[in-house]
Amino acid sequence: MNDRRMLPLSILHRFVCCLLGLTTVLMRRDLSKDAELLVLRHENAVLRRQVARVRYTPADQAWLAALSWLLPRRRWAAIFSITPTTILAWHRRLVSRKWDYTARRRPGRPPTAAAITSMVIRMAADNPTWGHRRVQGELVRLGHRIAALRGVADSA
Repeated sequence: MNDRRMLPLSILHRFVCCLLGLTTVLMRRDLSKDAELLVLRHENAVLRRQVARVRYTPADQAWLAALSWLLPRRRWAAIFSITPTTILAWHRRLVSRKWDYTARRRPGRPPTAAAITSMVIRMAADNPTWGHRRVQGELVRLGHRIAALRGVADSA
């Protein structure tokens, strides 16, 4: 649960670090940038030979997906160690997480406040001839709607 709260902060931190790195690269000379690019490409090729499968964090996925917008898709195979399908799958997963409301929904009735529960018990004990409908109706008149009344218009 705590990891989910830290995810936006982690992504924001990664974006800020990468943007700061991008500004420093933009301020350099072309020869220096080209040399660094060649070094990084070679390093990337060496690492691809050594590692069976790379594990990307969600922040890495978001950064690579953002960078993929800047590059032509036909060059992705040469630049990324992932396929365009993988990037699109990451995007679909990100969007589905954004619009997923299952964590916010809980099955069953919403919980009743402890004060209302004690009021119901007190009303039932003080008025033994009242049934549950009467207690419920009196609660509605007091402004507490704890369940739907069938056949009775909402007056609250």
